[in-house]
Amino acid sequence: MIRRKTAATLAIALAAALPLLPHAALAQDNPNDARPEPSGVLSLSAEASAQVPQDVVTITLFYEEQAADPASLTDTLNQRADAALQKAKNARGVSARSGAFSIYPSTDRDGRISAWHGRTEIVLESHDFAAASQLAGTLAPLMQVAGVQFSLSPDARHAAEEKLSAEAIASFREQAAANAHAFGYGGYAIRQVDVGRANAMPRPLMLMGARTMAADANAAPPLSLEAGTSTVTVTVSGSVQMK
Repeated sequence: MIRRKTAATLAIALAAALPLLPHAALAQDNPNDARPEPSGVLSLSAEASAQVPQDVVTITLFYEEQAADPASLTDTLNQRADAALQKAKNARGVSARSGAFSIYPSTDRDGRISAWHGRTEIVLESHDFAAASQLAGTLAPLMQVAGVQFSLSPDARHAAEEKLSAEAIASFREQAAANAHAFGYGGYAIRQVDVGRANAMPRPLMLMGARTMAADANAAPPLSLEAGTSTVTVTVSGSVQMK
């Protein structure tokens, strides 16, 4: 009884579906039955960019040492970095944090470890270029300058992007209106739009001679710091329906 009922149910389902099969096949085979794309759709893109003065300086300081064993070397490097960080805490307007730390061995001709080399870094960051430069010079007896990098703060970047977004959107709308009239339409309606932001990476300034200059000095003179600019770009792209 169960098999007969199942077969009967299947037969009824097939019979009900048969009238629909030709129409379904026709709909799949005939691409003209698909919903047509609307006419008068225009794709546009507008861009606004500006050179924004970099307002943050990052100075990396380092100390290198070697020893016969990694334990004593680690202790020496940590003491030097801690002393520099403690001294940096007294400077106003400058933040200081630990940077990279590395230890590696050197071997002799027989492949045996002959010594251990290590390097520790701390990183100074500030909006006050003069204060950061002065602190780097004060820390010269403990650590030397490895490099300087300038960048935009999040607040400065956000302010620039807000202004540029308004400019790019205005340019997008102007293009849409001008093109719609050029094609003989009276106006347009926005179908889809995306606002994107692209920012250039800051360029590092490496001070290759810093170690030699500061090696025998109790305190090095302040660094001469002059920031550049970063390119901030906002792009508005999308499509409009001319009408």
